[in-house]
Amino acid sequence: MKRKIALAAASLLTLAAAVVAFSQPAQAATGIRVTNGKLVEANGTALKLRGINHPHAWYATQTSSFANIKAAGANSVRVVLSGGRWTTNTASDVANVISLCKTNKLICVLENHDTTGFGEQSGAVSLDAAVNYWISIQSALTGQENYVILNIGNEPIGNNAVTPNWTDATKSAIQRLRNAGFQHTIMVDAPNWGQDWSFTMRDNAPSVLAADTTGNTIFSVHMYGVFDTAAEVNAYVDSFTSRNLALCVCEFGDNHSDGNPDEDTIMAKTQTAGIGNMGWSWSGNGGGVEYLDMVTSFNPAQRSTWGNRYITGSNGLSTTSTQATIYNTGGDTQAPTTPGTPSASSVTSSSLSLSWTASTDNVGVTGYDVVRVSGSTETVLASPSTNSAALTGLSAGTQYTLAVYAKDAAGNRSARSNTVTVTTSGTGGDTQAPTTPGTPSASSVTSSSLSLSWTASTDNVGVTGYDVVRVSGSTETVLASPSGNSASLTGLTAATQYTLAVYAKDAAGNRSSRSSTVSVTTQSGGGTGGCTATYAITNQWPGGFGANVTVTNGSTASTSWAVTWTFANGQTITQIWSAQDTASGASHTARNMSYNGNLGPNASTSFGFNGTWNNSVNAVPALTCTRS
Repeated sequence: MKRKIALAAASLLTLAAAVVAFSQPAQAATGIRVTNGKLVEANGTALKLRGINHPHAWYATQTSSFANIKAAGANSVRVVLSGGRWTTNTASDVANVISLCKTNKLICVLENHDTTGFGEQSGAVSLDAAVNYWISIQSALTGQENYVILNIGNEPIGNNAVTPNWTDATKSAIQRLRNAGFQHTIMVDAPNWGQDWSFTMRDNAPSVLAADTTGNTIFSVHMYGVFDTAAEVNAYVDSFTSRNLALCVCEFGDNHSDGNPDEDTIMAKTQTAGIGNMGWSWSGNGGGVEYLDMVTSFNPAQRSTWGNRYITGSNGLSTTSTQATIYNTGGDTQAPTTPGTPSASSVTSSSLSLSWTASTDNVGVTGYDVVRVSGSTETVLASPSTNSAALTGLSAGTQYTLAVYAKDAAGNRSARSNTVTVTTSGTGGDTQAPTTPGTPSASSVTSSSLSLSWTASTDNVGVTGYDVVRVSGSTETVLASPSGNSASLTGLTAATQYTLAVYAKDAAGNRSSRSSTVSVTTQSGGGTGGCTATYAITNQWPGGFGANVTVTNGSTASTSWAVTWTFANGQTITQIWSAQDTASGASHTARNMSYNGNLGPNASTSFGFNGTWNNSVNAVPALTCTRS
């Protein structure tokens, strides 16, 4: 998932042709494979993927995430890689990723993210180019068929027509990989940004599978806003399982900008159907979808609402995941129980004592590791044999976040305990600012008020509040200082543009960096029947940027809308989705598509675009919204 877009509501999924069981080609003799529409290990044991997506391509130093994902209960991890659209993951780097998967007893689903949105998103590459990347790192993959599934390309086609089409391009990619000697199970993603709302993958899956001479192909659908009802989820899954076609829901979340996916049904249905699911994603999301982080800032001790839902909720990892048998060596594979939350005492400027409730083990606990936790980094401070430790050589006036692992003689390590935060005495104190708040989102816009919300910040001690500011050039005016991550702004001027941003602050007076801005124009006086539009820059890079515009209807239903603005700094639009753009110089008018023009009272929709800028100023323009 790099970007998902608003789509037409999917109708109840029904097959266009008669449902028949599909007879599969001969299977490879070794490694993970597909048998009778199910993923199995080399020994024939069913392999039901229960895992988490990890953005390795963008956060290559977050290698501790593999252990933390395993500790969360996963039996697999889907790893984001790049062949050049972002920093290239070389053969040696991929070999290390596979080693991390094996060390942590995870099945490794490797995906090339460079293909995301091909035909619609600038910079995306074809499946043919993705195959070139896999061939270039084949040395790291050969011999790993028991541990690695090769996901050719993430969300390989957007919503635009491309040549060759998804079916032909996917067949060709599979055949090229087989001709190059790859024996791995191959995973293929659906078009339409992975969501297959056009049912292209659903209806052409048998012919794609037939193109694989080994029969080792599994299909992957990504379920976001298109799959917002139980009927849609159930029908789509049934359309594959009824034909003995292997399927994985290898990306989904509990919310998204294009709608509210039915995660409860997704998790329940994949469990009853005996197929895989993999949640997006461990951490590191941006561009307004930070709520899809399962943990904050790669810290496993700071799980989000989505993280708790996927990991410990109904049909979650903790109850449905089974470790692959390839990792069951016959010895002691049972880890000790999680140690109790540590308790600190005898705190001085340079030392402290720590104790915790002891762990138990089926054979015996041999010791503990006391670690200092700083984001995703852990540093072992002591390794006592019993459930207490004396920590010395600490810095004065410094905060330490501490946790404990238990271990046994076979090398099994428990899940990490809860953390305790302790500050040594003496000079120093908290100097760490909170993280940057998420880009604010405006709603309920009237002529004199609006509501603002944003993704909450985190802090090493604790966030105590926020400052909502109006930005005008280099001038900032505080409009509200709420304690939580939302605010109601009143007393505003009608028909006036407000550029808003947010700071987070903590008890020590540390203030975060400023969030990205959102531009909102209040309605004209008494204009409750009109519409409003808000503009937010969701991503920015040298020479390019992405923006999202949210259109909110007034108090009466509408059948169409238009948003107009004029860029002031030479910006241009290179591609737009979920709206039709008419440009005249720097002026733009974005009009609704056929599927998102009808809005109920106070309902919202959104469109987005990618553009260019001058690398100096990228000011948020004033928007005018009209509707009929």
